[in-house]
Amino acid sequence: MPKGQPTAVPEDGLTTRQRRNRPLVCVHTGIGKGKSTAAFGMALRAWNQGWPIGVFQFVKSAKWKVGEENALRVLGASGEGGTVDWHKMGEGWSWIQRDADVSNEEKAREGWEQVKRDLAAETYKLYVLDEFAYPLHWGWVDVDEVIAVLRDRPGTQHVVITGRNAPEKLVEFADLVTDMTKVKHPMDAGQKGQRGIEW
Repeated sequence: MPKGQPTAVPEDGLTTRQRRNRPLVCVHTGIGKGKSTAAFGMALRAWNQGWPIGVFQFVKSAKWKVGEENALRVLGASGEGGTVDWHKMGEGWSWIQRDADVSNEEKAREGWEQVKRDLAAETYKLYVLDEFAYPLHWGWVDVDEVIAVLRDRPGTQHVVITGRNAPEKLVEFADLVTDMTKVKHPMDAGQKGQRGIEW
């Protein structure tokens, strides 16, 4: 985009400002590193704009301490930018009492139900649905339903979905899609993940 100008102007009847401010669905997928990291970078920008942010972590264990979680919680509580709520699979999705017998599939569905409630209530301006591509890929959550809910969401709520193997229907629907391609990774040479890099 030379000089910040789009290469084509759509014939959608919107003004430049209306088009610029329309809510986006973003997908970060692919086998490369950085999908969640990029989404949390967007959350930092949203925090700086004063937007309320909801992070919903699917698949990653509720016991896993993600580096970005601590940073965004501190920022959210600082009173200087937007608020940040962090929801992990297996804790705090809804009023349902946690039960060791509840499967990951049920937890993922429960998490999606909470996201739907928050979208309907316009709770957040930015939603980070971290690793949500996995429950969609595995068929735990219906991709057609997700697309319908996102298409009909009220207000100006932005949604970022991360994870490998994002379903093609979701990729086609989304406004912004990035496919992280791995060229080289230390794990290929047998090196395990390390502090400050992977978490």
